[in-house]
Amino acid sequence: MAPSNATRQSTSKRRHSHNEGIIPLLARAVREVEASAQRGKTTPANRTKFQVIALLMREERARVKTAEGLSDNERAETLKRLDGIAGILAKTAARDTSLITLLEPSAPITDATRQLRRKLMESAGIELPAEEERPAPQQAAIVPPELAQRQVVPPLVTARMRSNPFLEPDLTPAKKPAPVVRLANWELLGPLLKAFEQGSGGGSACMTLPEPPVVDRLSPKNFELMPHQSRFIESVRQGHRTFLLADEPGLGKTAQSVLAASVADAYPLLVVVPNVVKMNWAREVERWTPLRRATVVHGDGQDLDAFADVFVINYDILDRHLSWISKMGFKGMVVDEAHMIKNTQSQRSRNVLALSERIRKRTPGENPLMIALTGTPLINEVDDFRAIWRFLGWTDNEKPLPELLHALEENGFTPADPGFYPAARESVIEMGIVRRRKIDVAEDLPSKRVVDLPVELDDELGRSIREAERELARKLYERFERSSAGKLGKELSTEALIRMICAQELEESKSQSGQNVFTMVRQIGQAKAGLAADYAAQLARSVGKVVFFAKHIDVMDTAERQLAEAGLRTVSIRGDQTAEFRQQQIDAFNKDPKVSVAVCSLTAAGVGVNLQASSNVVLAELSWTDAEQTQAIDRVHRIGQEEPVTAWRIVAAQTIDAKIAELIDGKAGLAARALDGVELRPEGSDSVQLLALMHLLRGAIAEAE
Repeated sequence: MAPSNATRQSTSKRRHSHNEGIIPLLARAVREVEASAQRGKTTPANRTKFQVIALLMREERARVKTAEGLSDNERAETLKRLDGIAGILAKTAARDTSLITLLEPSAPITDATRQLRRKLMESAGIELPAEEERPAPQQAAIVPPELAQRQVVPPLVTARMRSNPFLEPDLTPAKKPAPVVRLANWELLGPLLKAFEQGSGGGSACMTLPEPPVVDRLSPKNFELMPHQSRFIESVRQGHRTFLLADEPGLGKTAQSVLAASVADAYPLLVVVPNVVKMNWAREVERWTPLRRATVVHGDGQDLDAFADVFVINYDILDRHLSWISKMGFKGMVVDEAHMIKNTQSQRSRNVLALSERIRKRTPGENPLMIALTGTPLINEVDDFRAIWRFLGWTDNEKPLPELLHALEENGFTPADPGFYPAARESVIEMGIVRRRKIDVAEDLPSKRVVDLPVELDDELGRSIREAERELARKLYERFERSSAGKLGKELSTEALIRMICAQELEESKSQSGQNVFTMVRQIGQAKAGLAADYAAQLARSVGKVVFFAKHIDVMDTAERQLAEAGLRTVSIRGDQTAEFRQQQIDAFNKDPKVSVAVCSLTAAGVGVNLQASSNVVLAELSWTDAEQTQAIDRVHRIGQEEPVTAWRIVAAQTIDAKIAELIDGKAGLAARALDGVELRPEGSDSVQLLALMHLLRGAIAEAE
C-alpha cells in the first residue's frame, strides 16, 4: 500500500531536519575540532572552526526557539541536538583551555571567522542577510568620517605640495592580466594560509636572494654591511619591491630598509613605527644614508620638515595625519613591527592599509617600495598574515591579487592536489618573504654587541626632566660667572675652572638632597620605564626570553606591572632576596618555557648569575660605568651560549642620558687598551658623572656667548 501524502510529508520533514540544514554541518565540524584537540594543541584553522560552530549554534538555537511552524516535539528534538553540539564544544574547551574565550559572545571575530561562517551558511542553504552577501570594501576612504575633524596639516606640508603640485607622469605600459584558468573558481586565501600553517615542504621561509656584490658600494664610510644585509639590498637593486622582512631582532632590519629606499630611490619615504623606536629610525637614516634628511612627526607635526626625504611617524598619531600623507606623493612605505596591524578591524590597521593602497595607486607603475618589518609576523595564528599580505599588495580581503594569482596558476595545481600546498607556500615566499635567524648568520655577526634605542620623552615628565636639566646648567653657569669674575678666574684656564666647579657640584650632590645629576638620571630612568618594558614585551614575543635590567626598584616595579598586563610571565632578581629564592627565580627563567622575562636589578643580578636561556638584554637605565654594563650583559653572554647576544640600551634622546651613553662607550676603550693591546685614544680617569656635568656647563657657556 502506497504511503499517504501526510506520511510522505512527515518523512520528508524528518529527513530534512536530520540530514539537511545547518545542524549536520555543525555536528561534523565539531567532531573534527574535538579530534584535533584530542591529538594535541588545536590548530589555528580549527580554532576558527570552533568559534564559527559556537556562533552558528547560538544563532540556530535563537531561531528554533521562536520559529513558527515547528511542533513542540520538533522544537525539543532540534534543541536537544544543539545541546549535544554544545556539550562537545564544552568538552573540547576543557581539553584545550585556550578555546574557552572563543565561547564568549563578545570574543573578537576575525576575517577568517566571517568567511567560514558565510561558507557554512551557504552550504546549509541558508540565505545570507543582505549586508553579509559580499563584504563592503574597507579601503573606500583614506580619512574615515569619524576622523575627519581630527585631521591636521603641518605648516610646511602645504609649502612642499605647492612647490611640486604635479605628480610625475606614469609612462609605464599597462600590465595585461595573466589569464586564470585552473584556479578561476577556487577560494585560495584559506589554502594559502593552510600551506604555512602546515609548514608544507619545510625549509626556511626566505625568498631566493642574489649573492652579495663583491664590493660594498652602498654603506657609508666606516660602516660595513654584513653579507645577509648585502643580499637583501642586491635584491632591491635588481628590481624587487615588496618584502616581509622577518629577520630576527639584531640582524639589522632597519639599516636594510634605509638602504633599500636609497637603492630604489623611493623618496619621499613614509615610515610607520612604534613610538619606542621613532628616534632610532631617524638616527639610522642619518647613519646609513648621510645625504638624506629624516624628519620625525610629533603630535600635530608643528616641527615637521616637509622637505625631508624620510618621514617617521608612530602608529598612535597616524590618524591625525591621514589627509596630508595621502596627498604627499610617497614612493615607498615601511611599517615597523608590522604584527601590530594584524587585527584588520582595528583603526590602526585600517589607517595603514588605506595609506598603502593609496601609495601603490599614486606611484608610477604602481610599484612602490613596500616593506613590512617584524621578527614575529605570526603572534597567535596563521591568520595574522592577512593584514601584512594586504599591506604589501599580494592579496586583498578575499583573494590573491594578480601577481600572486599568476604565480599560483603557473604551479599547475589546485587546492584539491596535495602538491598545491608546498608549491603555494613557495610562491608566497618568493613574493618577498625574507627570514634569517641569528644562528643562521652567526658568522656575519660579532659575538656580542650593544645597540642604542633612542626614545623621545614627550610627556609631562619628559618636559619636567628637560627643564630640570636646564636649571642645573643655569646653576653651574652662575657659579662659573662668579668664579670667573674673582681671583680664580685670573689664575685658572677656562677648562680648569669648568672642571673645578663641576667637581664641587658633584661632591655636594653626594651629600645634599635636591636636584642634581643623580636625581636627574633617576627621573630619566622612571620616564623610560614604560617604553623599555614595551620594547622588552615586543622582543619576548619575537625571539623568546629576554633579560630586563634596571637600577631602581620603582623602574623594575613598573616593568613587571606592564609586562604582566601584556600577558607575559616574569621572574624578579633583586637585592633583598635570599640566595635560595634568587636561585629559584634563575632556574625558573632558564628552564620554564612559560617564563618570558627576567626583571633584574643591575647591581644585584649584574654578577654571579647565569641567564643564558636568553640572548637578548634590555638595559632600561644606564650604568655609570662600562664595567657594570658589561657585567650585566655577560649574565647572558657566557660559555654555553649558542647564539649571538644583543643588548638593547634604551637612551632618552635630547637629554643628558644621551651624553652619558656616549661617555660610557668612551670608557669601554680601557679594557681593550689594557688587556688586548688595542691602540685607542686614552679617555682619562674622570668619572662619567663629572664629565656629564662638564658637558652641561660647556653647553651653558656656549649658549651665553
